[in-house]
Amino acid sequence: MGISDKHVPKGFTDRTTLPASLDEQRRWQEANRRWWQSHPMRYDWREKIDHREFSREFFEEIDRRFFSQVYEYMPWARVPFDPLIDFDQLQHMDVLEIGVGNGSHAALLAQHSRSFTGIDLTDYAVESTSHRLKAFGLAGTVRQMDAEQMDFADQSFDFVWSWGVIHHSSDTRKILREIARVLRPGGRAVTMVYHRSIWNYYLVGGFVHGVLRGRIFNAKSLHELVQSHTDGAIARYYSKAEWRDLVSEFFAVDAIRIFGAKVELLPLPAASLKTGIGAILPSRLARFFTNTCAFGGFLVSSLSPADYNHTISD
Repeated sequence: MGISDKHVPKGFTDRTTLPASLDEQRRWQEANRRWWQSHPMRYDWREKIDHREFSREFFEEIDRRFFSQVYEYMPWARVPFDPLIDFDQLQHMDVLEIGVGNGSHAALLAQHSRSFTGIDLTDYAVESTSHRLKAFGLAGTVRQMDAEQMDFADQSFDFVWSWGVIHHSSDTRKILREIARVLRPGGRAVTMVYHRSIWNYYLVGGFVHGVLRGRIFNAKSLHELVQSHTDGAIARYYSKAEWRDLVSEFFAVDAIRIFGAKVELLPLPAASLKTGIGAILPSRLARFFTNTCAFGGFLVSSLSPADYNHTISD
């Protein structure tokens, strides 16, 4: 099954809906597990990776594809994602990553932290990231685990990282509560969830995919239409205000920022045309629209235990 022909799980009726019962939560989470087991984040949707799976070269190619896109919307000084992560401080920290995928973030975190633990809902991600750490000679533990029910003691970690994961889970609120439980006093969590803006959700998600690509007659609502071309069994989209309200139950919000990939500005059906235009579109100009004007689809929040930091800023 591809993204375009997936079925939205029964009961997931709106852009930020949470499960109404334990049975619904279980069904949604099982749908999530099946989806990501079948669609791992290998960045090989259009171009096959010609290296042996789980080899060092295999992982290096995944990183090349992923980080080249990241640099366009978040240029770094020394290490990918250093605008969001103080890698120098990680040497004193026990780090948890929620949703390891194929381990691009795991490798960055493991080589800089005092200790690294990664968890994922699928056994494929656990296998792949475990192979990656071994291939690069990095220490770390990777476990298959549901982040809504983490098997860690209270206050186990100094830093929690999750990039593009928890909005897919059956109950995002439960994961936030679990992060707050395992985070130590003075610790920090950084999360990325999908952002709902007029550009990426309504114009691109609704008009472009619905009208220009002829899908509007197959969907009963804008929500169903957006879900039909979004990764994951389910995917929530939050406004900044909605996300702040949700996380403020458990954390102080230190910062909320919007980022977005250059391709988000190019809602074109032809991959070759999109690639060509993207190559000549200046990244600085793209960042103005995706980041500064908040058209982008990545909502990134920096969170700390509520009792320790009450600074709230944008």
